[in-house]
Amino acid sequence: MRFLTGGYTADMDGAGSGIGMLFAGAPDDALAGGPLGFAGTVATADSPSWVARHPSLDVVYASLEGTGAVQGFRRTGEQSFVALGEPVPTGRLNCHVVVSPDASYLVAACWGDGRVVRVGLDAAGRPGAASIAPAAVDPYGPDAPPRDADGTDGGIDLAAAARALREVAGEYAYLIPGGDGEEEAAQALTHAEAEPQDADARVSRAHEAMFLPGGLVVTTDLGYDLVRFWRATPEGLRPVQQVVLPKGSGPRHMVRHPSGHVYVITELSHEVFVLGASREGVWSVVGGTSIAPGVLPTDTGAELALSHDAAFLYAGVRGTNTIGTLRVRGSGESLEPVALVEAGVDWPRHHLVVRDTLLVAGQKSDDVASLTLDTRTGVPGKVRHRTAVPSPTCLVALP
Repeated sequence: MRFLTGGYTADMDGAGSGIGMLFAGAPDDALAGGPLGFAGTVATADSPSWVARHPSLDVVYASLEGTGAVQGFRRTGEQSFVALGEPVPTGRLNCHVVVSPDASYLVAACWGDGRVVRVGLDAAGRPGAASIAPAAVDPYGPDAPPRDADGTDGGIDLAAAARALREVAGEYAYLIPGGDGEEEAAQALTHAEAEPQDADARVSRAHEAMFLPGGLVVTTDLGYDLVRFWRATPEGLRPVQQVVLPKGSGPRHMVRHPSGHVYVITELSHEVFVLGASREGVWSVVGGTSIAPGVLPTDTGAELALSHDAAFLYAGVRGTNTIGTLRVRGSGESLEPVALVEAGVDWPRHHLVVRDTLLVAGQKSDDVASLTLDTRTGVPGKVRHRTAVPSPTCLVALP
């Protein structure tokens, strides 16, 4: 199989030179369990930390994180891409990009300034005009909008959610932030070790966008502990609703289950929240759990991925460099920690499931490793193959 790799270049203290190409087995293999090999850079770019494919064209998009822009690239050969149009400025430390299902626009998330940006795409996939979505407001700050009479915001009772998670966590309950007004230990917000922050500072930090059926866009704000829902309009994104997570949890990345539930991994509190929609379309937290016993307070959550049959969820943990396996229960609304195993790399920034194989990008170890998944227990095994890749931060399967 072929994969594109995103990564950091010298402008962000990385060793890469742009978008790379990774092989797992032969290029035309249908599975990814074969030996890994890095074919080198296929498109020169400054810190393309996230790469996303166009749904119908041989075009990909990269978030040029250090530059704060989005750039399109058109495929010109088996292992070559050229720039498509000019880079489109989006915001500081643009760390994620995703393309709409109809390919009419993309959404960029900027960690440095919290911007969520809609960028139009023409028929050739070329990025064009950008519009900045309304800024987030800290739900725990002095300018927070008033909450409902029952104390909820976006359908979540923060105190009840925190208490429920503590009950699930048992002896590790002290790791879960409180939602009932008690003082919590502040945690520094970090991203690629780019900008150390005052431990008490709360700054908007958009981190990921995802498309849901029915035209909804959902984004995370790691700094303000928000999951925000939007609808696209010709003028840009219009906010519809937001769900507030416990203070200091740091929602980072998401994945959608076939049941319709959305799972959110938190970078700072090492949890996975389950969001569900009511019949009226109102989203709220319906479940959640800590990733696993053994995760340390100094660790940071990274990526989420579902198993091929959607029965298991894999959560990356940086610091102790592990992968947590969680079993999906019920109709997708319940999660149960199963195991915490070695990721096989240093700083597992991103991972990808291809049937019975888990590919893990080690940002600090400059490599990608493959682990075989036990189809019965769902737990990853030891490293099967490994190859050197400079500062990898993202893996994208190519057809």
